[in-house]
Amino acid sequence: MQAGTPAEDEPVAVYDPGGAVVGVAPRGVVYRDGLWHGTTGVLVRSIDGERVYLHRRSPDKLIFPSMYDCWAGGVIGPDESPDDAAARELAEELGVTGVSLTRSYGPFAYDDGTLRCHMFTYEVRWDGPLHHQPEEVVWGDWVTLTELRARLADGRRWPFVPDGRVGIERWLAARDAGITG
Repeated sequence: MQAGTPAEDEPVAVYDPGGAVVGVAPRGVVYRDGLWHGTTGVLVRSIDGERVYLHRRSPDKLIFPSMYDCWAGGVIGPDESPDDAAARELAEELGVTGVSLTRSYGPFAYDDGTLRCHMFTYEVRWDGPLHHQPEEVVWGDWVTLTELRARLADGRRWPFVPDGRVGIERWLAARDAGITG
């Protein structure tokens, strides 16, 4: 997010349903009007690949406050590539920099009738320190893939961000099928 800009006024790249950038609108308008936009998600995995970093969003987030997610990410800004947005969001939310991002199986389109986005997914292997940005993340911890699956199954106690849930379920299915590591 641009320093000093309220979240709802942050400029966001607007996409068409097919995934092409077609303009720019403030984040608040994008969410209010259900405009297609681009988002990134970075799955932070331990070096051995057996754990992922799960976090809880701040209660002050514009959408999905206080929900859980295993993707560090956010909206793509005007004139920003998905790769650059993913690196920026990973640094902003979890303080991880200087790592190599690997494109995951995406992108995929998410449309629940209200939120419409093209989510570009990535992975990074990291065992170093994590530093939460308090405006973004209020809690986080490493979980095994078995623990992650159990938490996804318990939506009452572990409410997940809807597009993030779809993303990790797709990732897990691809992993189970041997498509991703």
